[in-house]
Amino acid sequence: MKKEDKIFMKIVLIFMAIMVLIIVSIPLTNNHIAKTVKEDLIKMPLPEKTEIVDSISAAGKLIGAGNGMQYLGAMLIKSELTLEELDAYYAKYREDEWDWNYQVEKQTSNKITIVEHIDISFEILEEEFGANTYYIVYTWGESDYFFADFDLRAH
Repeated sequence: MKKEDKIFMKIVLIFMAIMVLIIVSIPLTNNHIAKTVKEDLIKMPLPEKTEIVDSISAAGKLIGAGNGMQYLGAMLIKSELTLEELDAYYAKYREDEWDWNYQVEKQTSNKITIVEHIDISFEILEEEFGANTYYIVYTWGESDYFFADFDLRAH
């Protein structure tokens, strides 16, 4: 094999290794961004008489039409407060009345229904929802990550 052929093969192998690294790292990076959205949510102070039961994060095309990466952080809480009281508490963290962040909804099963395009659930038994009052608190994140939309889950 000629010296030029060996150099060419090394260049091709390096290029292929870089491409594999990029392809593998994009979903991992998007998952990490979603995880930080969740971690920021669960670091927030809780209202009184409320406890976190579970939390989850997700990255991908989660709701709506079109393309684009979305990041969700959600927590399942058990509270003695009403939905209205919880919503009033989390409303102070929203920028305006049209802000989709820090939304609170009653949760009657472990399945997260706000997400349309994938199935995600809290890790709690379905039977526990009958005896207790659970709510989901969720927020959406964003990122300037250049390669975010190269993740196949964004389409």
